[in-house]
This record gives sequence, C-alpha cells and structure tokens, in this order.
Amino acid sequence: MDLLSGTYIFAVLLACVVFQSGAQEKNYTVREEMPENVLIGDLLKDLNLSLIPDKSLTSPMQFKLVYKTGDVPLIRIEEGTGEIFTTGARIDREKLCAGIMMDAHCFYEVEVAVLPDEIFRLVKIRFLIEDINDNAPLFPATVINISIPENSAINSRYALPAAIDPDIGINGVQNYQLIKGQNIFGLDVIETPEGDKMPQLIVQKELDREEKDTYVMKVKVEDGGFPQRSSTAILQVSVADTNDNRPVFKEKEIEVSIPENAPVGTSVTQLHATDADIGENAKIHFYFSNLVSNIAKRLFHLNTTTGLITVKEPLDREESPSHKLLVLASDGGSVPARAMVLVNVTDINDNVPSIDIRYIINPINGTVVLSENAPLNTKVALITVMDKDADHNGRVTCFTDHEVPFRLRPVFSNQFLLETAAYLDYESTREYAIKLLAADAGKPPLNQSSMLLVKVKDENDNAPVFTQPFISLSVPENNSPGTQLTKISATDADSGRNAEISYLLGTDAPSEFNLDHRTGILTAVKKLDREKQEKYYFTVLAKDNGMPPLMTNATVLVTVLDQNDNSPIFTHNEYNFYVPENLPRHGTVGLITVTDPDYGENSAVTLSILDVNDDFTIDPQTGVIRPNISFDREKQESYTFYVKAEDGGRVSRSSTAKVTINVVDVNDNKPVFVVPPSNYSYELVLPSTNPGTVVFKVVAIDNDTGMNAELRYSIVGGNTKGLFVIDQTTGNITLKEKCVVADLGLHRLVVKAKDLGQPDSLFNVVIVNLFVNETVTNATLIHELVRKSIEAPATQNIETADTSSPTSDYVKIMVAIVAGTITVILVIFITAVVRCRQSPHLKAAQKNKQNSEWVTPNPENRQMIMMKKKKKKKKKHAPKNLLLNFVTIEETKADDADNDGNSVTLDLPIELEEQTMGKYNWGTTPTTFKPDSPDLARHYKSASPQPAFQIQPETPLNSKHHIIQELPLDNTFVACDSISKCSSSSSDPYSVSECSYPVTTFKTPVSVHTRPTDSRTSTIEICSEI
Repeated sequence: MDLLSGTYIFAVLLACVVFQSGAQEKNYTVREEMPENVLIGDLLKDLNLSLIPDKSLTSPMQFKLVYKTGDVPLIRIEEGTGEIFTTGARIDREKLCAGIMMDAHCFYEVEVAVLPDEIFRLVKIRFLIEDINDNAPLFPATVINISIPENSAINSRYALPAAIDPDIGINGVQNYQLIKGQNIFGLDVIETPEGDKMPQLIVQKELDREEKDTYVMKVKVEDGGFPQRSSTAILQVSVADTNDNRPVFKEKEIEVSIPENAPVGTSVTQLHATDADIGENAKIHFYFSNLVSNIAKRLFHLNTTTGLITVKEPLDREESPSHKLLVLASDGGSVPARAMVLVNVTDINDNVPSIDIRYIINPINGTVVLSENAPLNTKVALITVMDKDADHNGRVTCFTDHEVPFRLRPVFSNQFLLETAAYLDYESTREYAIKLLAADAGKPPLNQSSMLLVKVKDENDNAPVFTQPFISLSVPENNSPGTQLTKISATDADSGRNAEISYLLGTDAPSEFNLDHRTGILTAVKKLDREKQEKYYFTVLAKDNGMPPLMTNATVLVTVLDQNDNSPIFTHNEYNFYVPENLPRHGTVGLITVTDPDYGENSAVTLSILDVNDDFTIDPQTGVIRPNISFDREKQESYTFYVKAEDGGRVSRSSTAKVTINVVDVNDNKPVFVVPPSNYSYELVLPSTNPGTVVFKVVAIDNDTGMNAELRYSIVGGNTKGLFVIDQTTGNITLKEKCVVADLGLHRLVVKAKDLGQPDSLFNVVIVNLFVNETVTNATLIHELVRKSIEAPATQNIETADTSSPTSDYVKIMVAIVAGTITVILVIFITAVVRCRQSPHLKAAQKNKQNSEWVTPNPENRQMIMMKKKKKKKKKHAPKNLLLNFVTIEETKADDADNDGNSVTLDLPIELEEQTMGKYNWGTTPTTFKPDSPDLARHYKSASPQPAFQIQPETPLNSKHHIIQELPLDNTFVACDSISKCSSSSSDPYSVSECSYPVTTFKTPVSVHTRPTDSRTSTIEICSEI
C-alpha cells in the first residue's frame, strides 16, 4: 500500500513538473503513404496526462491541433482522447522533403494545445517520415549511347549513366544487370565515396570496328525494396578509332563558398583538366553528370570548353544551402574524368521575419471572440516567428506594440503563446486590434508586423420577454394549409447575437402549426377539424442566440370555430325493432339515436319519417318511434320505412336510415279443438282392446306461433276409474287397463288443451265420449244417451252406470249367458216384462229413490252425494224451463312437479233448456269472477261442434286460479231426474230411462267429493232449484 501511494505521488509530482515547464516535445515515426485513420500515438498515455484527475478541471480535457490557417494537416487528433491518426492527405516523403539531401532525415512537425487553461500545455510533435519503396529507379534516358575505342584492352571499364531513385537506403538503387551482352561486354557496379552505385561496362573480348561498329544491349536497374521495383534502358555501344589517353582533372574534389546574393554570372570555380594526346584526341569536353540535381543544373552554368562554373540564376540559401556538382571531362574517349564540386551558399540577412498565427480559439471571419468572463491566462493563439536566414540573421524576437490586456509567453524556440493578462470588460472595450512585431538580429535588423483582432463577446444575461404572455386566437375549421394566424413578438435587452431572437414551438405543440423562427408568424400548416379537436393549448419559445442561449415561453390558445361540415350520423345504418303485437297505440316502439359531430345549430338534428307514413310517428328531438296503429302479427309481421336526420346548419346536411319494425307474437289465441269435432261425437272402444292401445286422438290447433302455439293435453274431468290416459304432447288417448264387464258403457272424458305461452297461457276443453262395447247396435240410442249425459249437470269425474240401478241385474244376467243362451234370453225377457208392469206404489217408491241419487258408473269412487230437499210452493209461471248452474271445479295438483302444486278452480255457468225438465236453479258459492267476464250462459244453448273455453289466470301458478269456463250443452255431467221414462230394451247399462213421474220443485245443494286420483283433489258444489 505504501509503495503504491508513493508511486502515485511521484507520478503526480512528475506531471506537475512537466506542466510547469510550459511546453513539451514528442517524437513519433510514421511511414509515408499510410492510409487514413491509422493510429500513430496516444498523447494521453504518452504524456502521462491520465494522472490528472478530471474533478479538478472546469471542463473536460481537450487536445486541439494547432496549425496554420489554410494548411491541410497530415494528421488529426481526437480532442477527447488525445489519439493521433493519419488523415486522407497523402504523406509523400519525396515531396515533403524535396530540398533535403538524399541521406538526410525527413520530419513533419505540428503543435497540439492541451486544454483547459488550468492544465494548458503546448506539445510539439515531430514525426519522422520513414521511406517506403514507392518509386522505381529510372535511367536519365531510355536510350544510352556510349563510344568505346576499338583498341580497348580486355577488362577495360567504361562508366555508364547511373539511374536515379527518389527513395533512400535499401529502397534506392542496389543493382544493375546487362541483358544480351553477347559475351563481348560485361557489367560491374562500383560504389562512390558518397554511397552512390555506378554501373561500368567491361570489355570482355577484342573489338574490331571493321567487323562490327555497333552493339545494342539492355541495362536493367533494380532497387532493394519490397516489393522490388526496376526499370530498363537500351544501351547502344559504338566502336570508335583508337584514343590512347583520357583527360585528368587537376583537382578531383573542390569546395567553394559563395554568398546567396551573388549576382548572376559570378564565377564559382574554374576546373582544370589535361589530356596527353594531341590533336582532336586532346580536346576536352566538360559536362554535368546526370547525378547532378535539377536545382543545381538550374542555378549553375558549366562552360563545356573552359570548365568555368558560374551563377546562372539568383541563389537562395534558404531554398538550398549547398549543391553537389559532379563534373565529367571527356576527350571523346570511353572513360571520362570525374571531379566533385561542393558549393556552399553563405547566408546574408535578406529575409524578413515571418509571423505565423495559429489560433487556439477558432476565429470567426479572422477575429477571435472572447467572452468578457474569460479567465486570466486564456490562451488565444500560438505565435510562431521564423526567419529563413541563419545565425544572428535568423534570430527573431516578438512583442506587441502597445498596452493591451494580452501578453506573449515564450514556449519553444521562436514560438510564443498569446494569452490574456487581465480581465476583459465588454462595456469598456468591445474589441482589440493587437499588433504583433517580429525583428531579427541582423545588421541592419529586419522586422515584420501582423495584426490579430480580438472581439469581446457580451455575456447573455437577459432572457427574451414576450409582449403577451398568454395569446388567445380563433380560426374557422377547414382552413387552407398555410393560413397565418398571428404574429408573436418578444424583445431582448442584450445586444448583438444575444439580442437576436428565434421563435420556436414548444415540445407540446401539435404538428398542425408552424412558427417562423425569424418573424414569429404562427401559421396553420394543416386543415383543422373541430370535430377532432376544438382547442389547442401549446407553448411557444423565444430564444436568443447567446451562448448558452436564454429563453422564455408563452402560452397559446387556438380555438377552432365550427362549420357545418358533417352530416348527422345514425348509430346504425339499419334499425330493427321487435314489438309485441299487443303493444297499445302510441306506445314506444324504439329509439333512434343520431349524432352530429358539429357544434351548436350545426349539430341540432331534427328527425322525420320519409314518404308520408301515418302508421308511425317519430319525435323530432328524442327519436322515439310510436305507432298510430294496433299491431296484429297474424295480419302483418313487419313494417319498413326510412327516417331522415337533418341538422340545423345554415346550409343543412342530412342522412337517412332504414327502420324495420318486426311484430312479435303474443299469446292471444287459445287452442281450438279440431278432433273431436263436437262434444256430441263418440268413439267405440272394444272391450278386447289391449292396454296401451290408442283408442282416440285429440287434435287442437293454436293460431299463435312459437311457444304460444305449442300445446299440452291433459284429462281434467271424467275418467273416474282411471281407465284412460292421454299423451300430453300428441293427444293420443290410450287404454290404461284391460276392460272388464263393469267398464262397459259410455265414458266421458273432459280433455284440456293448454298452450305454453308466456307469461300467461291459454287453454280450452272438450268432452271426449268413449263407448266401451262390442258393437254399436243402436246408434240412435247411443246419441240419445250422449245427449242426455251432456244435458245432465256434470261433475268432474262421473260415468254413465250405477251399480244400484236395475241395469246391474241385467249385467249379472249377461254373465249367466255363458251357461246357456236360451236361459239368459228368457231371464232378460221376464225381467223386462216385470219392470214394465210394476204396481203404481212400487213405481212411486222407485221415483223417490231416483230423485235422491246420482247415477254413477263406478260405485267404488267413494263419492258422497248429499242432497237436501226443500219443498217450495209451485210457481204458476216458470221462465221457459231455464236452468242456470254454476259448477266450481277445484283442482289441487300436489305431487305434480310440472305444475308445482297449482290449484285450478273452474266456475262454470251452465244454461240448459229441456222440455222434459222443470226449472232447475243450480247454485254454488262461486269464486271471484273477472269484472269484464262475458255472459257465457248463452253458449249452453248452442249446438256448435267448436266449444269455447277461456282460461284467464289472475294469480301466479302456485295459487288458486279463478276461471270462467264456457261449456255448451254437451259439456255437462250425466244425471237422472226421474224414472218415469225407462227403456229396458237398451243394451247400454248407462242409458237412462225416461220417467213420467209428476214434476216437483226442489232446491238441492249438492256437494260432490271425488276420490283423489294422481294426487289430485276435485271438489264440486252444485246448487239446483227445480
């Protein structure tokens, strides 16, 4: 832990020392022709700047490349990280260091400022440009011509022009090859003291000009780079006459100095060369080698005859301080003499200093803008002064000409930082023109000046103010896009850009609006629709151009005014209503709902029925439909019409919808029996019929529909023996038990047909007469029996036989017929004769007996008939032998799950007319009658086969129902009122004799208690007056 702490403290101290020095240098190496975005270095790590904590800085650390305005830097630096990368600019060593000696290093320098001011450092970065093999060596000409004496000895050497490669080192010229030397010539390479490689042609065989005077070959030059580059030239050798001696320079190396201001024509040096030959062979020709640079050839002139070198063009030491001139002297022979002349150009004070301003704070139009709140020592620019002269002539000083709140602080040689030396005040001085002076140390000294402009920026300390903090306006809907709504304005107390106001819409502003940022004109760029949105609340902003900008806001309320641009809208295109057929007139059929998205009068909708329709009315405002008619589904099931909705706009708009009213069935029709066609009909049932056999089918119909027309059948009267049962769905009456002798005769069943209507069901009843016998021997007698049984007052369960009557004797005799037909017939004949000739006192006793008893077919039904007779005086005028009976039938279904213990009471007013009968007054204690019940007594005179039967429940099903029942003459219980008329010849034990006893008048209350059958209790109260 101590070691780490100590290392950290040492690093921090080292960083402080480095930064206290004010400037640093860093060297990097980069190859030429590097592609873009190649990482070269990392200043943050390389300068140990990562040890500086960010918390102590007012702003994040920043690296800013400082370069001369207009220059294209070859590198770039990431301002946040300090990483150095190559740019798209080409790094060409040969172009970058064109005036430098071939063997010298090539450098590229830039400066980087490390910000902010509290850690400011100026770093000079020097990049050493490494050469790559990007140039091929080239001969000075594609065709090289040389001349060789024909007497040249074997292994004689002749110099060839050398190839030039701009690359250096291994990438320069490394080797030469002779191609197609024909075994006459060879090639060798020698290296000069300067390191240049020179090709030499070697003679390998004797030459004979007369035999061949010209040889053509190729010379190839190669460098040592990777990949290797090469080029070739054509070598043409001419065989010349003998030249025994070659020229010789007096001095092979000469070094001279000449001032750079030497005038053109000034002699540089005089070369001397001699040749031992005479005549033409002794004439020496001086010329520059092809290794001499083009600059040297341009600046200097060589006299080819005398060897005098003179100044051809003005010299400039700053352009090239020295020149190497390789001079060749040739007498026409194959090997010229060589001499190296080194010309040093001496400096004179002929260059004024230059001032290079590299801005650290980027200028705007050449002017540096500084905030009036800029801290002390704020770095403005890097000032670099240069003088191309040398020594004292190139030593430069830099300063400002007058007092300004800025100073120059030296950092590197001839480089100064311009920084603030005092606080700036915009109110006192808004801008500064800083004059920079640079002077060298020459005699006389030369100087240069440059102007740097600094403008003090006003601080943005005033926010814009709206003339209206709340702006309310209105615009009609369906506007044209681009409609101008209003102009918003604000003012700013600042000056310049701080007072320039831009208008903006707030983030809550809808896309329907646009605000011109310059003029403040608010426009609606989209068509507004009040039905979608009536009011728009949003904010507008006024922002100045200060840094940082200040802004304020105002609230805008845009109210969209309505136009009648929407037609009324029905909630449905088609309405279907279902009404019961018993709906009263002017009742409510349904409600038509219409909306109109518009506002005010434009949305006030009026409803009406199209195509004059008197059957229905509609409320213009509420849309309630009411009928003017009474519905009857059986006549018309539906009604269709169209409803029009019209708004109240100045130019009204309307729409229509189809309305269909469907009449729903109501249980308003009671069942009507079709079979049997009349209460007077009967059906023969053979005694041999097997149990379960359908003996009769009851059929009823209902004019209603659905559940209102679905019927259920039941036996509610008669059938005291329970001999027959009925299927509640099909109406099939089946035999329940095998018939016995006691079952022979007429059986009357009261069948009830009840529909399943809701909430109130309706029913009707019919009498089914079943005659149990082998044959119908006397149909007239049976019809008379049926008529008599119908005319008699009816109880709920009663048959047409009485075991206490003489008919039972006849039954017993019929049983005895099995023993012998003759005996039975004789007994029947004697019995009939005896009955017809009974004494008068016996007949009177029999008459009294018949008047005190009811005839029933089943003596085991345990019915008790109590009759109380009260004699009354005979009235002289009886009203048409009219008998009015009220029969109350009370049914209690205790164990029937379908009826839930329902009790049914039938109050039956019965009106009978019989000539053979006196006036009967049947009375009961009736239950409650409906006030509007019709007089049903008249129906009992009717002989219609279609009985009328009405059931109108007034209480829930689980309570006693009071029913008014209409029964015709055939819907009665069988009874006997006299024994005066008897027919002993009848084979029907249920036939009743016609008796002619005197008619008496009596009033008898009768109570009939029937034995419960299938958990049902029937009570019959009969009051009769004769």
